[in-house]
Parts: sequence; structure tokens; C-alpha cells
Amino acid sequence: MRNPLRKRIPRELIKEFGKYAVIFIFLTATIGFVSGFLVAAGSMTKAYEESYETYNVEDGHFELLSQITKEEITRIEKEKVTLYENFFLELDTDSNGKKDTSTLRVYQNRDEINQVCVMKGRLPKKENEIAIDRMYAENNKIKVNDVIRLEGKEVIVTGYVALSDYSALFSNNSDMMFDAVKFGVGVMSKEGFLQFKEAPHYNYSWKYKNTPTTEKEKKEASEDFLASLVKVGQIKNYVPEYDNQAIHFAGEDLGKDKSIMLVLLYILIAILAFVFMVTIHHTIVKEAGVIGTLRASGYKKSELFLHYMASPMLVTLCAAIVGNVLGYTVFKNIAASLYYGSYSLPTYHTVWNLEAFLLTTVVPLVIMLGVNMISLLHSLKLSPLQFLRRDFKKNKGKKQVKLPNVGFMNRFRMRIMIQNCSSYFTLLGGIVFSSVLLMFGLMMSPLLSHFQASVLDFKLAKYQYILKTPTSIENQGAEEYSALGLTFVADKGKEEEITVYGIKEKSAYVKESMPKNGVLISDGFAEKYKLKEGDTFTLKEKYENKRYKFKVQGIKEYPAAMAIFMSNKAFIDVFEKDEGYFNGYFSNKELDLPQEAVVSVITEEDMTKITRQLDLSMGDMFVMINVFAVVLFSLLIYLLTKLILERNTNSISLVKIIGYDNLEIGKLYLVATTWVVIASILVSLFLSTFVMKWIYAFMMKEFNGWLTFYIKPTIYIEMFVISIMAYAAVALMQLRKIKRIPMQEVLKNVE
Repeated sequence: MRNPLRKRIPRELIKEFGKYAVIFIFLTATIGFVSGFLVAAGSMTKAYEESYETYNVEDGHFELLSQITKEEITRIEKEKVTLYENFFLELDTDSNGKKDTSTLRVYQNRDEINQVCVMKGRLPKKENEIAIDRMYAENNKIKVNDVIRLEGKEVIVTGYVALSDYSALFSNNSDMMFDAVKFGVGVMSKEGFLQFKEAPHYNYSWKYKNTPTTEKEKKEASEDFLASLVKVGQIKNYVPEYDNQAIHFAGEDLGKDKSIMLVLLYILIAILAFVFMVTIHHTIVKEAGVIGTLRASGYKKSELFLHYMASPMLVTLCAAIVGNVLGYTVFKNIAASLYYGSYSLPTYHTVWNLEAFLLTTVVPLVIMLGVNMISLLHSLKLSPLQFLRRDFKKNKGKKQVKLPNVGFMNRFRMRIMIQNCSSYFTLLGGIVFSSVLLMFGLMMSPLLSHFQASVLDFKLAKYQYILKTPTSIENQGAEEYSALGLTFVADKGKEEEITVYGIKEKSAYVKESMPKNGVLISDGFAEKYKLKEGDTFTLKEKYENKRYKFKVQGIKEYPAAMAIFMSNKAFIDVFEKDEGYFNGYFSNKELDLPQEAVVSVITEEDMTKITRQLDLSMGDMFVMINVFAVVLFSLLIYLLTKLILERNTNSISLVKIIGYDNLEIGKLYLVATTWVVIASILVSLFLSTFVMKWIYAFMMKEFNGWLTFYIKPTIYIEMFVISIMAYAAVALMQLRKIKRIPMQEVLKNVE
């Protein structure tokens, strides 16, 4: 015989269409968005991993101060590697004769190593042609067939490309963040490359003849090769593939996004599962007489369990299926555009992702089933007689809470809050979660602006020149200093470059006095690695095994880089330099130095590129997070206030008979919820700050460098106002629901 309870499921869904429709739409959008991200990330990760073989990505590269001979190349290749010349030029762009701050790193067309993926157009063939990185081109509004000027020469852009060794546009491997606005890469023909008079950077890529597979083997092979390469001398830069941010940053980020998205999805599913749990409990209380009759008539607990689980599981299943369909179509393209807006990834093809399907379909169903099963099995423990008598008290001897004498209206509201405490606790959890998301979306842009302002306020000079060798200059405003890059080895073997500055006495650019014994460290260095005055730490040479121990004598506010400061005399003693040694200039004006004497120039543009890039890459994401948080907040309040009103339908009908009007009833029921919502918002502002600090510290540990945590004070006001406005909109909707409750409702349920 067919179970007649099945007929109630469609009627239940139609009767509560508004509630289930809202949950379905939100679940569908969430699952679709996460599924789209997982599909796009999975497809791009596959294309990224295959690019190592497809485009013959290097095992590392090094740069020398001068070109080496064929004999030296042959000798180096005996160290079980194959070398490839991969010289490049760093050319300034200019527009209408006016020099820009944008720099293009130009290589010759690559046929053997680090090959190029053509995204649009074609590779250059003539002297006056160039193909440039797609992301750099889009950020600077350069189209295919446009003419750009490089060092005064006009060249035609023939295509957009992705260089396999520049999936993230890091100009220096030690940079905290890449810069795809002011820095780009491109390729030219041999004739086009040689037309520029500037001496190229003598960069060599290598491939191992027996490629190491594990991280340990790669590190050992790299250290062995470096040891043999030191004999050549003149090493300006040495970057093995496993430590190359330009190659690995994008790939690692694709993996991180997957974890973050899944955590957000499952937290959200759990919150909605609790909403369903409260709803089911309310339904069981409302239908207690029916359940008691069915149980007395012979229906099993298992049959009733399946019946009440049907609606939430059916809604979740439909949302998961529709969400996955949208994930493979609409949301996949949105996610891909976000990734392409941040990274210079090669062309990808969508691949079926079984893991994504299971994680966004099976796991949400299991969470929904698990949370509701616990509540439902507990509720169905009562006997048929207890259901018929509506006897739900766990402790019959328990007295009702005695309320203070604060007037009838307030006592009534307090009683409503006590009766619906489970709903309000779920509401609190949802508000805290949505507040964390909202805070993240609102805080990042002001944080970046604050960091940028701090960098400019506490910069050492407008120009910092780093020289190949000490070079004299007649400029009274220029001040000599020494600098060296050392490596700090953090937990889990993560290495980070620290700049060591040697500052002259009575410096015009560094106001602090340098300690006689020990060093000053930048505030970012101190915050990231929890160093304080009196602590000691060790730095090591990049390309040698020399180690240096330093004692912290003070902390200097210098957000531009991870750095330590000492007197130039101490610098010379510690690093065994000649008397009077220096290799840089501080200056507030551009210096006229020979180009061949300058290694690099750090300007204000270089100091602030992390904020520029993060704002460009994640600006749209911040907006999406804010919208998502507000929608989640509104949804939870709508569902739970709706549930509270439904639970009190008879009471509302009764007070209407007594003579209360709709506005007065709204004050009774909605004001109680308003108290809870306001209290929850205030609590969430406090809790979300602590949660955000923990998340932010964890997130920043993965980056080179440090951005000090900062929440603009007005953000708390913005969050409160946004939350209250969202609640006000929901409260107006619920006031309309109160108006629709008829006075005769209570007469239908007289017991």
C-alpha cells in the first residue's frame, strides 16, 4: 500500500513556498558559486600543471653581471644541467614622448625554454613588433595592433601572450606582491631585441638532465648546483624553480581558494541546516496531535522520520543539482574571469571535476541530514500519548522563569525571547558569520589605503639607488648607505628575504640613532615573527652557508619592507667590507648616475605596488563578499522571524480579538526580535574583530612581507548601519505577515 504521507510533501512545499524558495535560491547560488570556483580552479590547475611539460618550464635561472663564454657554459653543464641563454631587457614605456613609470621586461621569442602561450593575435616577426602579457595589456588598456613606445621607439602589439615562467608578474622574487599594472613582460624577434642599445640582463635558465621529483631532491640539487656556480662568480640573482614566486604563486593560490571556498560552503550549509532543524521542531510541535494519532494508528518512527526529513533533503538536493549545472556554465566563467584578472595563466579547457561534484552535492546533503537527524530523532522519542497531550516538557517540575517587574509589554517581549531562544542562538551564529564576511569585504580597501599612506609617510627617501659598485656623485642631497639581502628561515622551512641597511651617522634620512650593539628591526618584521626588544634572531646568506646572529635593540616603523637597520660602521664590520664601503644612495631627487652602475632604483611606485595590485585583483571580490554577507544576514533574519511569528500565530490571533491593532502586535513580537538582533550585531562586531585578526594573520603568513592589520573605525558604524537597514527591510515584510493573520485563526486550534 502506498504511504499516504507522501501526498503531504508537495502540499507542504506549496504551503511554505516563500520559505523554501528563499532557501533554495540561496543554496543554489552558493553551491553554484563554489562549484564554479572549484571547476574553474580545477581546470586551471590542470592547465597550469601541464604547462611545465607543455611549455618546457625551467628548473631555475640565475643572472650574472656579465656574459660568460661558451667554454664556461660547457664546464657548468658538466654539473648535470643544460643551460639556455634567456637574456632580457627592462624597457620603460612612454606615451607621446612623456616617460611613464611602467616597465616592460622583454625577451627574445622562445623556442626551447619557457615557451609562450599565445592568447590572442600572433607572435612578433618583424623588428618593430612585440607580443605582451595579456594581463599587463588589459590593465593598461593596450589592444592588439596598438602602437606603444619603448625607450622612444614605436612598436606594434601583435598579440597577447602568457609566459610560462610568469604566471604571476613578479619583477623581483623577493617582492611581497606582484605588480601587473606597472610591470609586464613581452617577447620580440631577435632583430627587435637587438635594436635597443641597452646592455641586456645576462640571465641563464637551466634544466636538470635528471629532473628531481620531490621538494627535498629539488632543494638538494639546487644547493649543489649553486655551490658549483659560485666558482664562476658575479652572481647577481639565483632563483631555483621551486622557490620562484612568478611560477608558483598563482598555482599555490588556486589550491588555497579551494579550501577557503569549501569552508565557507560548509559553514553556510550548517547554518541553514540549523534553520531547518528549528523549522522541523516547530512543525512537530504544531502537528503534535496528528503525529500522536499516526503513531497510535501504527505508523513507525522511521516512517515519520523519513516524512519530516523529505522537505529539507529534497530542497537541498534540487539546489545542489541546479547549482552544479550553473557552476559549469555561468559561475565557472565568473570564477575564471576573476582568476584571469589576477594572474597571467595560459589558456585552459573545462574538465569534468568529480571531486567538485561530490564536495558540493554529497557533503552538503550529509551535513543537512546529520544536523536534522539529531534533532528529529530526539523529538520523536516521545510516546503517542505525550504527542496527543502535547506534553513536550523534559522536566515537569521545572518552574517558569520569573521575570522582573518591568511592565507588561516588556515582560511579554522577554517571554517571547525565552520561548524562542533556540531560534535566536541560530540567528546569533548566522549574524556573527555574516559579520566576519562583511568586515573582510569592508576592511580591505581602507587597509590597503592606510598601508599605502603609511609607506609614503615613513619612507626613507623618494629614491633609493642600489649600485653594482660604489660610485661617487656630486649631489649634496644624496646620502650614501649600504644594503644587503639576507634570508630569514621561518617555521616549516619557509624562507623570506630581509633587507639589511647600513646607515651613516647623523643620517638626514633615518632619524633614529643606530644602536651600538644590535639592530633596529622594521615593525612588520617584528609583528610577523613576534620579535620584541631583547630577542635574538639569525639571518643567513642567500648563496652561501654564512649565518649572522642579531639582537633586537628597538623597533622602527617602516612598513615598506621587511628590514633591519644598523650603523654603516657595524655593517662593514659584520659583513667584512672595505673601509668606506657603500652600495646605495638615498635621495629625494632623481640622480644622474651611469646606467651601467645602477642595479635598481626603488621609488614610491615600487613601494606601493602591493596595494595597487591587491586592489586591482580583489576589488570585485570585496564587493561580492559584501553583497553575499548582507544577503545571508537578511535571509537568516527573514527565516527565523517568520518562524517565530508562525509559532505565535494563535497568540497573535488572540490579541487581535482582544483589541490590539497590527502596529501594537508588531511592537510586541518584532521589538523582541529587534532587541536580539541589535544585541547580536553588537556582539558580532566584537567577535568578528578577533576572528578577522586570526584569519588575517594566517593569511599574511603565506605572503612575503607584512601588511599591518588595520580596521578603519568607521567600518564598525558602516556594518551596524548596513545590518540595521537589512533588518528594517525584513521587519517591514514581517509586519505585513502579521496583518494577514486572521482573528479566527485561534478559533480553529482550540484545545
